Amino acid sequence: MPKRKICVVVTARPSYSRIKSALTAIQNHPDLELQLVIAGSALLDRYGNAVDFIEKDGFSIAAKVFMVLEGENPTTMAKTTGLGVMELTNVFYNLKPDAVITIADRFETIATSIAAAYQNIPLVHIQGGEVTGSIDEKVRHANTKLADLHLVCSDDARERVIKLGEEPESVINTGCPSIDLAKEIADYPYMDFDPLEKYGGVGAELDWKNGYIVVMQHPVTTEYKESKKHITETLKAVKALDYPTFWFWPNVDAGSDGTSNGIRTFRELEKPTNIHFFKNMDPLDFLKLLNSSKALIGNSSAGLRECAYLGVPVVNIGNRQHRRSRAGNVMDVNYEQAAIEEAISNAIEQEKYESSTLYGNGDAGVRIAEILAKVELRYSKTISY
Repeated sequence: MPKRKICVVVTARPSYSRIKSALTAIQNHPDLELQLVIAGSALLDRYGNAVDFIEKDGFSIAAKVFMVLEGENPTTMAKTTGLGVMELTNVFYNLKPDAVITIADRFETIATSIAAAYQNIPLVHIQGGEVTGSIDEKVRHANTKLADLHLVCSDDARERVIKLGEEPESVINTGCPSIDLAKEIADYPYMDFDPLEKYGGVGAELDWKNGYIVVMQHPVTTEYKESKKHITETLKAVKALDYPTFWFWPNVDAGSDGTSNGIRTFRELEKPTNIHFFKNMDPLDFLKLLNSSKALIGNSSAGLRECAYLGVPVVNIGNRQHRRSRAGNVMDVNYEQAAIEEAISNAIEQEKYESSTLYGNGDAGVRIAEILAKVELRYSKTISY
């Protein structure tokens, strides 16, 4: 029998770490053929050029789709998604996959779902059923309703997808593939590389070996006009603490121009001596950086997922992760310098938390590949085994 062709679309930097272990398992499975499509901001240098890390990891790329329009506002988000629908439709028509995988909830992922579903190609949705505080939640649930097979990351998510009307047998809790990577590095008691030497970046030359924090704060699409104000509060808090900080550039979302402008303005005017900025990092290196840090600050889902498994304290700022399931390692605060400053100070003093398997126990990639090899993949709301 011919191998099943599984087309996976990676549209952004965080999506790669969310699916990497599954890509490896699909690629290595004797009954599956991986068709990897890289699109959107994953191809852009200003957002870390994730495609370089993907190719370095040995994955062959079946197609590249350039679809991001400049502007980082709701209008360009809509136009980028529309362009993605047109381009991905052609890619799927040419590749003729047996199934297409769309990942999570980023705004442009709906383009993958539409391009596949409208061509009667079975659609597999990874990480459905979760809730957040922005447009991402609407996109996630829309992906769910277009999908035929749902590989969710928690029992809570599975229950929610079934309540959305999906057949229980089509909804499987595999855990999150990002936890597979966290499990791989969980036993590293120390950093085995120097981030400044390996990745460069810009900013202060930090004395980080006696302790540091990591910041990753993205704009909230429903609050995009406040992005510069929000990020400035965090910058002021971090500078005031004068604690070594590795800070990562934001994703391409509505408001990222404001976030980026806020960072540049603060860097030029305030000249913080305790912050170093990066665009991107290899997924495993990033997790090693997190694992050895005192805390993760910002609003990244990594704080609720990987940091829960690693036991790293998290200061979660604002509404981006509103209502999403979280373990005991997360402290929520508003966009206020004093509150952020106090929370970070407390987190730095906090010992690591007990590891949580809320989002999986580290075998999601292999489970996903096995399911894709065994289920009857068809364009239907019922999946037969």
